[in-house]
Amino acid sequence: MKPTTKYTKSGSINIAYQVFGSGSVDLVYIPGWISNIDLMWECPELVYFFKELSKLCRIILFDKRGTGLSDRIVELSSLEERMDDIRAVMDAVSSQKAVLFGHSEGGSVSALFAATYPNRTLALVTFGIFAKRRFSKTYPWAPTDSERQKVYDMIEHNWGGGNMNLESLAPSRASDPVFMDWLARYFRSGASPSAALVLTKMNTQVDIINILSSIKVPTLIMQRTGDVDVKIEEGKFIANRIKSSQFIELPGNDHLFWVGNSLTVIDAIKSFLVNLEFDKQYNDQLYTILALRLNDKSTFQPNNEEFLAVIKQYNGRIVTEINELIVSFEGPSKAVNCGIDLINYFKNQNQIVNGAIHIKEAPANESHFVSKNTHSFMNDMLKQANSFELLITQTVKHLLSGTGYIFKTAKTMYSLNTNEPHILFSVTDELDALPYITVPPIALSNPHNSFLEKILQIIDTNIANEDFNIKVLCENMYISERQLQRKLKAITNKSPNNLITSVRLHRAKELLMEKELSVSEIAYKTGFSNPSYFSKSFKKEFGLSPTSLIESV
Repeated sequence: MKPTTKYTKSGSINIAYQVFGSGSVDLVYIPGWISNIDLMWECPELVYFFKELSKLCRIILFDKRGTGLSDRIVELSSLEERMDDIRAVMDAVSSQKAVLFGHSEGGSVSALFAATYPNRTLALVTFGIFAKRRFSKTYPWAPTDSERQKVYDMIEHNWGGGNMNLESLAPSRASDPVFMDWLARYFRSGASPSAALVLTKMNTQVDIINILSSIKVPTLIMQRTGDVDVKIEEGKFIANRIKSSQFIELPGNDHLFWVGNSLTVIDAIKSFLVNLEFDKQYNDQLYTILALRLNDKSTFQPNNEEFLAVIKQYNGRIVTEINELIVSFEGPSKAVNCGIDLINYFKNQNQIVNGAIHIKEAPANESHFVSKNTHSFMNDMLKQANSFELLITQTVKHLLSGTGYIFKTAKTMYSLNTNEPHILFSVTDELDALPYITVPPIALSNPHNSFLEKILQIIDTNIANEDFNIKVLCENMYISERQLQRKLKAITNKSPNNLITSVRLHRAKELLMEKELSVSEIAYKTGFSNPSYFSKSFKKEFGLSPTSLIESV
């Protein structure tokens, strides 16, 4: 029997999930390229696989953002956002600690999650995963750029059909028309051609090589010898860099774990899980460190509300303000967003500033202080940065796939402590520098952010136009949808659609309190063609119906 599909919020994105099984261990399945948790239940082999594991575990399934039953998005998703999705689902089902089971590309975000949140990760189990998806001399098993382009072209022109070469994912079932028909439908229902192409391009940018050594949780890595999609050498490469890992090489050439010798895979996972140490705690985890150096600290006010609001917006923690301003974060994209915003903030204060970002494994208490070696490394980076420049290490750059930032190779730095070379990159946003708000933007009382103010003015001008949408807003702002999505998320934590709806509802609230028009008239006047939907949306936004508001005034 298929479990009930539920939803939880990850920021403004709805994430679909299902829970079943009565085992004492929580296991979160992080799917590969594309998934659909409803259509999974139409594949007997996949159902059997998870039913067997459910005898030992409580199974948690979900569709990552942009796929399956979760909200569709138009932009690339960063690994950090996908980690947020995992945490949101775990929180929704009250799972404090879980085994992460990552398949194919799902292994990349699972590995990063295990390194960043070891005390929420009971163990890491992977099947058919890769460390990067672009050929290099040090990683020769990944596809070349020309090979990846062929995949892009195939998706664009032959999505979900026979020309997709889906047989290569499950050669043992290639002659089974029922299974192959399901697999094609599974992909088509999991993502549109455009979404599939976006996800594939995101995969091309993934590179988790430099964080593998930071994974300390028990790890089981399984790979089939003849897998043509992800080579056996890739699994061995990853296993050699995770000290706590077990590597199992399986015969066969199927990339999908639930076909072929799947019973052996189930037995391997069960055997691995029964020997886990449940209450183990880890002192070290990955942190991203942002350091800023001001040319003149004499006028710097660390308790300034606007300054603190920028850091709070990205869940940063101020570590020290003595010589440099150092802030720690749980992920690189938050650090880069905050770094760019703070540089712009100080620029608006006529302060000359530069910045540096590095990601490293450190004791948990390093979120409260910085070791001598870390401080020395950050100081070396800051010496390389020009005024108003933000430099990042190559490790940070590799983890920023899907963020849309512009990277430019700056220089190579040799650490004074180790004399190791570190390639540094200058990172910039496509948008102009923006001042920052310290009040909720939807209050509309005094939106003094110029970028946001212009957006609110455009929405207000089109408030009665029910056809007004993101595309029209972007045309009026002269920016791409990707730029609008990312900047609004950083400033308001709302998607453009959510912002447009919220502005409409706040305007409707003002009109309702004037008591001059009916509820239906106000609905139409604020761009809602369906009064019933308007009332439902209004209650969701304000906690009471339009009629109740009128009666209370």
